[in-house]
Amino acid sequence: MRSPIPDYLAEACGAVEPDGSGAPADYIPELAAADPERLGVAFAMVDGAVYAAGDVDQAFSIQSISKPFAYALALADRGFGAVLDRIGVEPSGEAFNEISLEPGTGRPLNPMINAGAIATHALTGTERMGPGARLQRVIEGLSAFAGRTLETDESVYTSEMAHAHRNFAIAHMLRTHDILTEDPETVVEGYTRQCSVLVTVRDLAVMAATLANNGVHPVSGQRVVPGPVVRQVLSVMSTCGMYDAAGDWATQVGIPAKSGVAGGLIGSLPGQVGIATFSPRLDSHGNSVRGVSLFERLSSDMGLHLMEVPAPARAVVRGTRVVGTGAAAGRVVELQGAIRFAGAERFVREIVSIAPSERGVALELTHVHSIDDVARRMLLEVVRRLTLDGHEVYLVDPEAVVPDPDPGDGGRVVTVHTVEEFVHRRGG
Repeated sequence: MRSPIPDYLAEACGAVEPDGSGAPADYIPELAAADPERLGVAFAMVDGAVYAAGDVDQAFSIQSISKPFAYALALADRGFGAVLDRIGVEPSGEAFNEISLEPGTGRPLNPMINAGAIATHALTGTERMGPGARLQRVIEGLSAFAGRTLETDESVYTSEMAHAHRNFAIAHMLRTHDILTEDPETVVEGYTRQCSVLVTVRDLAVMAATLANNGVHPVSGQRVVPGPVVRQVLSVMSTCGMYDAAGDWATQVGIPAKSGVAGGLIGSLPGQVGIATFSPRLDSHGNSVRGVSLFERLSSDMGLHLMEVPAPARAVVRGTRVVGTGAAAGRVVELQGAIRFAGAERFVREIVSIAPSERGVALELTHVHSIDDVARRMLLEVVRRLTLDGHEVYLVDPEAVVPDPDPGDGGRVVTVHTVEEFVHRRGG
C-alpha cells in the first residue's frame, strides 16, 4: 500500500495552483526572471521521513529564510547575552527592508527584518573571525541544517549586490550606533552571499524539521544547535517571521514560519514536522501567495495550529502480531495513546513498511484514548486502501474511539470488540 500523504500534498497543490495573483520579486533582476508557475510542498518528519509533491527539487535562493538559521548559529556561537545586546526580539509591524532601529539603543527590533539579519550575520562565528571565515561558518551551518553541502548562486549574488543600496544604508546606520563594529559594506557583502545560498523545497523541509526536532538533524542525528537556541528561534519566528503579516499568520496558521522573496516558505512545528513550500509569486508583504494559501490549508486540514495541538507520543504503534493459523491467519496492529497527525503518520508508515501478506488485518484501538479528526481520516484512508488491496479490515474498538467508521469509496471495515472476535470471524 502506498502512503496517502503524498497524494494529499498533490491535491493541496492542485487546489492553489490556479491562483495567479502576485508577482515574482522585481527589484532583483535574477528573481524577477523566475518561472512564476513553479509550485512545490514537502513535509519532513522529525525522524527523517519526507513526503513531497510538485517542484520540490528545483533549486532557488534561500533569501530571508536564512535568517532564523543564521540567528540560531549566532546564538550558539556568541551566546544569548552578546546577541540580545545588539538585536531585539520585538515585532516591528513593518516591511522586511524598513530602515528602523530601536529608539535609544539603535538595536534592530528583531533578527527577521533586514536590519536585524545584517547584524546577525556579523555575530556568527567567533569575534576574531574575518569576513571570509565568517561566511564559511554561515554556509557550513546552513549545510548542517540541510544535511548536505550547500553553495551560493553567483548570479543571484551579483544581481542583489547591484541593487543593495537600502541594505548598505541600513548597515551604515548600524555602524553609527556601534551595532556593527566593522566595515558595513563588507558585512552586507557577506549577508548577501548568505541570502544567495541555493536550496530546494526538500532541503528547506529538512532544515525546518531540524528545528522541530530541537536542533538535531532528523536523518544524521547530528546536533546542529542546542535546544535553548531552538526555543528562542522558534519564538521569534512565531512573532516576527512573517513581517507585517505576522499577526494574521499567528491567528490563521499558527505555525512558526519564515518566508523568502524567492518564493520559499518554511514552517516548523515542534516535535512534529518541518514544512516547506515554493512558489515565486509574492503578495504585498513579500510572502509567497500560493505558499501562504498552502500553509493555511495544511494548518486547517491537519490541525497543525500550535495553540491547538500538543505534540503526540512517539510510540503510537504499540506492536504487531499474527493471530490464527493457515488461511485464517490475520495481522493485528495495536495502537495506543492520543493520536494526532504525527502519530497517525507513524502508523501509516508502519502499515506501509509491514505490507501485510495476511488477508485479514485488524487495527486494535483498545489502548487508544483519543484520536483527532485528521488522524481519524488518515486511519480510515488506510482502511480504504487496504480494502482495495484485497484485505479484509477490522477495527478492534470496544470504546468506539472511531464511531460510525466510513472508509469512503471502495473501503469496507468491520468493527469488533476484541481480538478474539476478529479471530473467530476469520474462522480461526
